[in-house]
Amino acid sequence: MTQPEILDLFVIGGGINGAGIARDAAGRGLKVALCEKDDLAQGTSSRSGKLVHGGLRYLEYYEFRLVREALIEREVLLNAAPHIIWPMRFVLPHSPEDRPAWLVRLGLFLYDHLGGRKKLPGTRTLNLLRDPEGTPILDQFTRGFEYSDCWVDDARLVTLNAVGAAEQGALVLTRSPAVSARRENGHWTITTKSTRSGEVRTFRAKCLVNCAGPWVTDIINRVAGSNSSRNVRLVKGSHIIVPKFWSGANAYLVQNHDKRVIFINPYEGDKALIGTTDIAYEGRAEDAAADESEIGYLLKAVNRYFKEKLRRSDVLHSFSGVRPLFDDGKGNPSAVTRDYVFDLDETGGAPLLNVFGGKITTFRELAERGLQRLRHIFPEMGGDWTQKAPLPGGDMPNADYETFANSLRESYPWMPRKLVHHYGRLYGTRTRQVVAGASDLQELGRHFGGQLYEAEARYLAAAEWAETADDILYRRTKHYLHLSESEQAAFAEWFASSRLAAA
Repeated sequence: MTQPEILDLFVIGGGINGAGIARDAAGRGLKVALCEKDDLAQGTSSRSGKLVHGGLRYLEYYEFRLVREALIEREVLLNAAPHIIWPMRFVLPHSPEDRPAWLVRLGLFLYDHLGGRKKLPGTRTLNLLRDPEGTPILDQFTRGFEYSDCWVDDARLVTLNAVGAAEQGALVLTRSPAVSARRENGHWTITTKSTRSGEVRTFRAKCLVNCAGPWVTDIINRVAGSNSSRNVRLVKGSHIIVPKFWSGANAYLVQNHDKRVIFINPYEGDKALIGTTDIAYEGRAEDAAADESEIGYLLKAVNRYFKEKLRRSDVLHSFSGVRPLFDDGKGNPSAVTRDYVFDLDETGGAPLLNVFGGKITTFRELAERGLQRLRHIFPEMGGDWTQKAPLPGGDMPNADYETFANSLRESYPWMPRKLVHHYGRLYGTRTRQVVAGASDLQELGRHFGGQLYEAEARYLAAAEWAETADDILYRRTKHYLHLSESEQAAFAEWFASSRLAAA
C-alpha cells in the first residue's frame, strides 16, 4: 500500500475561500494541499455579481462592522490585483417611492467614511436631467447619486490565489473530490480520487479545513463523519447578460419596489451584467439556474428606470450562483448576514476548521483570520503576510494599471489594441509568459475567433489547471461571450485533440 503524503494542512474546496486559505497557509511555510471536486471556481465563486464592494445595502441591516471591513479590504485588493480589479462609478437614480433621499445620503456618507477610503473618489449628487449619467434614465427620475466601488473578475481571482498557493509550494488538485477523511492517532487521513484519471491519493495532515461552500455540511457529515451545530442557508442569486444599452463606463444601481437593489454593470466591453436575485434555495447547488420568473424580475426592475426597454429576447445568457450564507435565523433571504463564521472542532486532537458564509470581498481577511485561529496548532508558522502582497500578475509599480498598460502596448506594437487589453487585464505582468516570445500574430498560433489564440490556451493548460474547453471559455476567460457557437465548438474539438486536456 502506498504511504500517505504528509502535510500540515489539507483544504477541501477550490472556491475563493479555499484558494485564499491555501495561499496564505503556504506563504507561512506550511505544507499544504487543496482538492476541488470540479474546476477551480466552478461553483459560487464564478457566479457572483463580480464586485469588490463594501455592501452598501448591508448598512440597512446594521452590519456596520462587516461593511467597514469590506471597505478596507476593497482597497487592499485593488492594490493586490489592479489588472483584474478596477474602480467603477455607480449611479443610483433616486426614487421617492422607495428609500427617502436623506436615508440614501446618510448611507453613502457612511460608505465614504467607514473604511478609510484612500484611492477611490467619494460620492456626489447628480442632476439626472442635466448630467450625462442621467441621459438613459427616464425623465421622471430627476435626482441621483454617484459613488465608488470596484469590479473584479471573480473566477480569475480564485485562480490567481491558487497559482499563488502553488508557487508557495502548495499542491492543487482539481477534479479530485475528497472521498473520505477520518481521524487517526491525532491526524487526518484524507483520500481523494480524480474524476478524470481515476487516480487515488492518500494524505496525512495535522489539520483539515472545510471550504466547500454550498457543500460545507456535506463534507462535515458525509466525508468527515462529524457534525456541527452551525449550518448554512442556501440563497440563489441569478444574473442576466444583455447588450449594453447606455454609453459611458459607469454602472447603475436601482432600487426595486421590494427594497432590493439591482446592479446594472458594463461587462466585457459591449455587454451589461444585471443582477441579482435573492431566493431561498433547496436542492443540489450544481443544478441552480435562472428561472423565467427571476429573468422577468430583473428585466422589470431595469425597465422601471430606463428609457430603452429590455425584452426577453435581449437576454444573451444567464447564470445562477448558490450563496452558502451562515444561517443566522433571519427570515428574509436578503437580510441573512454576508459575514463568515468559523467552527473549529478539535475532537480527537485532529482539528477540523469549517468555514461558513463569507463574500468575495473579504476572502483575504477570512483566510488570515482562519490561520490565526490555527496558530496554536502550528506555532512555528510565519505571520500574517498577504495584506501587502500582490497576486500573480499584479506586481506593477504603485499598483498603477494604466501606466503598465501603456508599457505593454509599447512592448507589443504588432499586437492589436484589443488583444493587448485582453492580455493585460487577465494576466497583468505575466502577459509575457502567455505570449511566450511571439513577435507577430502568426506566432501566437491558431486563431479561434475574438481574442482567443492558441498561445493563451496552451498557457492556461500548463499554468492554470485548465483541463477542458469550458475551463478556458467560461472561467479562466470570458471568450464564450465573444465567440460564435461554431467557433466555440471548433475550439473545443481542437483542445480535446491537442493533448492539452491531459497536460
